[in-house]
Amino acid sequence: MSGHIPVMLDEVIAYLAPQNRQIVLDGTFGGGGYASAILSHADCTLYAIDRDPDAIARGAAIAARFPGRLHLLEGQFGNMLELLADAGVSQLDGVVLDLGVSSFQIDQADRGFSFRSDGPLDMRMSRSGPSAADLVNTLPERELADTLFTFGEERASRRIAKAIVAARAEAPITTTARLAEIIRSVLPPDRSGNHPATRSFQALRIRTNDELGEIERGLADAARLLAPGGRLVVVSFHSLEDRIVKRFMVDAAGRTPGPSRYDPRGLMAREAPQFRLLTARAVRPGDAETNANPRARSARLRAIERLGELP
Repeated sequence: MSGHIPVMLDEVIAYLAPQNRQIVLDGTFGGGGYASAILSHADCTLYAIDRDPDAIARGAAIAARFPGRLHLLEGQFGNMLELLADAGVSQLDGVVLDLGVSSFQIDQADRGFSFRSDGPLDMRMSRSGPSAADLVNTLPERELADTLFTFGEERASRRIAKAIVAARAEAPITTTARLAEIIRSVLPPDRSGNHPATRSFQALRIRTNDELGEIERGLADAARLLAPGGRLVVVSFHSLEDRIVKRFMVDAAGRTPGPSRYDPRGLMAREAPQFRLLTARAVRPGDAETNANPRARSARLRAIERLGELP
């Protein structure tokens, strides 16, 4: 797993609490860091999903270390209900989702996720479907600006979109370096020291892979699949992801505020919550981890448990 450091590994195992003979899902296999730790912690069966065929291929070595216990499924975790049904699984004792981009993808220039090294402007996690270059070269200026603002929280989205449209009129934008330079040319240096293209690259990656829609579908499927006592643990890396996870878990645990006393809906009985929050607030990585792995700095962990007794 060279180049891959699983984030908040100890905390993930503690909240997931895998047990012998359980069936657990790692919905974002990536480099297999969580999968290896889960399989080492308990004599359980683990299903692992990844949309990246490269990740599935890497997983063969880990599967060989745990004969008959690791089952790799190529696909999207937002489609876990169907993927697991095809594998004969209808219930799970635990689900873990790491919503960050795999270090392998970031570090491979030919995947086009990063502006730190030049490569094709791709960003597709599954290596199929429209690429980031397709978006950059075809979206109308207003839609491109809206994408940068909505998914990257980029305040200069209109200025950047205008520069991109002007540049692509001269020649298609096909590389990460050219896009990064276009963005840099219209923005002042970031006071935080971050590259000016950081937010725009995040926005294009999220839209290219429908990441927020994937999260919403995956959370809903995980909740349906969890058995009583089953746990869902999610690690997110930016506010857009964490906001979706927090809202979902708070709602599932029945922690949403009730309607006003003047609202007729307040007279209706509220359904009993099916889950309880295991994390009152997001759990953050410790200083030792962030010092050793700067990519962990923005990580947030949240977890819930399905109520009821196991048969």
